[in-house]
Amino acid sequence: MSRRELFGSLCAMVFLVNLARVVFAPLVQPVAADFGVTAASLGIVTSAAWMGSAAPRLPTGYLLTRVPRRYVVGATGMLLVVTAAFTAFAQSVTHLTIGAFLMGLSSGMYFIAANPLVSELFPESVGRAIGIHGMASQLAAVTAPLAVSAILLVGDWRTTFLCIAGVAAAATAFLVWAARRTDLPEAGGEDRSLLAAARAQWPIILTGIAFIGAAGFLWNGVFNLYGDYLETVKGIDPATGRAMLSMMFAAGVPAFLVTGQLADRFPNVPLLLSIVGGFVVCVVALTLAEGLIAVGAVSLLLGYVIHSLFPAVDTYMLASLPDKHRASAYALYSSTMMFVQALGSGSVGTAVARGVSYTVVFQGLAAAVGGVVVVMFVLYRAGRLPAGGRPESRASEPAA
Repeated sequence: MSRRELFGSLCAMVFLVNLARVVFAPLVQPVAADFGVTAASLGIVTSAAWMGSAAPRLPTGYLLTRVPRRYVVGATGMLLVVTAAFTAFAQSVTHLTIGAFLMGLSSGMYFIAANPLVSELFPESVGRAIGIHGMASQLAAVTAPLAVSAILLVGDWRTTFLCIAGVAAAATAFLVWAARRTDLPEAGGEDRSLLAAARAQWPIILTGIAFIGAAGFLWNGVFNLYGDYLETVKGIDPATGRAMLSMMFAAGVPAFLVTGQLADRFPNVPLLLSIVGGFVVCVVALTLAEGLIAVGAVSLLLGYVIHSLFPAVDTYMLASLPDKHRASAYALYSSTMMFVQALGSGSVGTAVARGVSYTVVFQGLAAAVGGVVVVMFVLYRAGRLPAGGRPESRASEPAA
């Protein structure tokens, strides 16, 4: 079996593990109605999914210094099957929060094990491979609101998690079979110390965290509470809000592919600065937009811009790191930035529940992210940021 066929099975699995994180956003309103609580109060549930995605990243990085990546990737699928079934039987907000956290674990483990593997399968086209892989992940975000709406017509929110468990079982079995039949790269064979990677690669680790941490915190708060925001501030009904959320995620599908290829061709730091700066402008524009058409147009642009950030920063990290530190350094970066992002929806939800308007919260956070962009620009102009790029020692492999 060729590397491209294994790559296809990885794209199927990334769809499912990302679905485990994003499926809670369109379920906030039906779950709130079922449990008799406010939608804003369930921000803690959506945050739990992202906290779960953050929690295993550093331990998984350590695990990968001892265990082959294909075993870890397979284990993430089995974990998703069990945790999705557990979540389906939630009888309280606490139970649901625990289930969200546990489902998030599978995604965190997967991305730490799979992203470096993807970059090593196609080392001459890291951005393109990461972009395609990310596009498959993004399709889950696009599908989630529409799938939830369809499932709610024939069942309830619990049915969603039972479906995830069933499909994940089949996908995991195929991935394990594919990995056994593929000649895998040995690029990470010398990666045996998280501490050594931290000491050698701390400048690029901190740069990656700075770029995505602040923007991700704001984005997490925006998209997880997007439906409630549209209903309470813009007067848009929940069904239309779910459709618009799906459109916003759909705008990110081409963003992964296009920006992944741009990241292979252009300097990464200026690209990242322009993307994060554009995201700040889009969030402010969303708070100022009035009317369904205007809000929809800004949401589409916002979706495209923010999803351009993810392949750009992953390419910046993975194409720059040497084989002997790639997985460990990526785990250190990813675990830290995910914890920062995961706090977004819970923080926004708590502020809104205490009486602060969505508009004030979003504009305030946008200003803070804008400040980060300014600082990073100054550091870049002063030559204090790692430029990124592909190590010359990388072996030649076929393009993705």
